[in-house]
Amino acid sequence: LLLVESGGGSVQPGGSLRLSCAASGITLDDYSIGWFRQAPGKEREGISCISSKGTWTNYLYSDRFTISVDNAKNTVYLQMYRLKLEDTAVYYCAVTPFPNMCTARPLGQYVYWGQGTQVTVSS
Repeated sequence: LLLVESGGGSVQPGGSLRLSCAASGITLDDYSIGWFRQAPGKEREGISCISSKGTWTNYLYSDRFTISVDNAKNTVYLQMYRLKLEDTAVYYCAVTPFPNMCTARPLGQYVYWGQGTQVTVSS
């Protein structure tokens, strides 16, 4: 099983990024998928999650973040808009074995995690 995040980088405030989470060794049809982030000195927090078929989503920052899933590519995306300095963090994806609905918290329900991708927002 492998989850690989990509798409992170450096961006100015107000910019956009799209993160990807590619899964191998599992099919996302059997899981819900969440996005999380951890800033330096802070706890990891849930951002958003999406059910296996994309029929259920949950957001903590719905005004700026959009989650989507491409089951054919076994990949989940997090589109981030109007990025702020405080969005700087390492972003992770993870899966939970409840495919029909999800919540971004508690984190303990997520059983497999990627290694993370760094997002830096700076002027």
